[in-house]
Amino acid sequence: MDFFGTILFPFKWLVSWIMVLFHDLFTFLGMNPASGIAWTLSIIGLVLVIRAALIPVFVKQIKAQRGMQALQPDMKKLQTKYKGKTDQLSRQAMAQEQMALYKEHGTNPFSACLPMLIQMPFFFSLFQVLSGVSHANATNTGIGALSHAQVRQFDEATIFGAPLSSAFLPSMQGGDLKTSVAILSIFMILAMIASQFITQKQIMSKNMSEDAMASPFMKQQKMMLYVLPLVFGIGGINFPIGVLIYWTTTNVWTMGQQFFVIRRMPTPGSPAYKEYQARRVAKGLPLLGVTKKAIDPVVEEVPEPKGQRVQPQRKNRKKK
Repeated sequence: MDFFGTILFPFKWLVSWIMVLFHDLFTFLGMNPASGIAWTLSIIGLVLVIRAALIPVFVKQIKAQRGMQALQPDMKKLQTKYKGKTDQLSRQAMAQEQMALYKEHGTNPFSACLPMLIQMPFFFSLFQVLSGVSHANATNTGIGALSHAQVRQFDEATIFGAPLSSAFLPSMQGGDLKTSVAILSIFMILAMIASQFITQKQIMSKNMSEDAMASPFMKQQKMMLYVLPLVFGIGGINFPIGVLIYWTTTNVWTMGQQFFVIRRMPTPGSPAYKEYQARRVAKGLPLLGVTKKAIDPVVEEVPEPKGQRVQPQRKNRKKK
């Protein structure tokens, strides 16, 4: 076993064990254990378990992203301060001040990528499990928590006529590419790309403040908006159908999760935040961050006069 396989070994057992638990549940409910529907739902169940477990990490990611947006004005001043200074001392000083800004705002650049980094071992483990199904079936062995009987069931399971363990490019290179595999692979890849693009697009167009939109960090985000879906789309032709189902399902979860956050917990200063405040006003609720005293107009009470005082009139003096 190589170094990469050694690292992924416990994740392969965990991924396959969760799939087996869901498969046993659906079999208990009356589904055919060899059907592609039962195994597809087991993969979707795996996604739900992993993403539900990552909700606390996602909350931390939101705080980190907002902290990164909040420090953009200070970061811009810092970059202006050290603009054109390429000596080592200036670089060290700039790095120290950047770390101080991250500490002050309680964030760091890596927190925003934490959920994706945590998911990657599970993704690669599922890839290895599903890619090794055919070999394990041929050698009468199991994979992780999957017994040989379950491996055989999965290897023979199909969804819309396409085997869950088949992949577009390997099948084409082997000369046994089925039309169902090609159509379902292309459909799942397009769904995966579209869901990821929509998720990132709605964050950038609705849930970022004006300062964040004008920052250099935003330029990188715009580039990644088009690059990442393209990378995953090209890589998707190597993924088995089961992996494409996993990745598309987790993208749909992320899209729905971001929609909820943008609508209910928008970033202050963003267009979504202004829409959220407008909805609160329409419902008769006070604006967030504004006290009632600041909303209500200040009216000074002037005591009513008890009676009108008659001012004495000056008599004109007679001309002499």
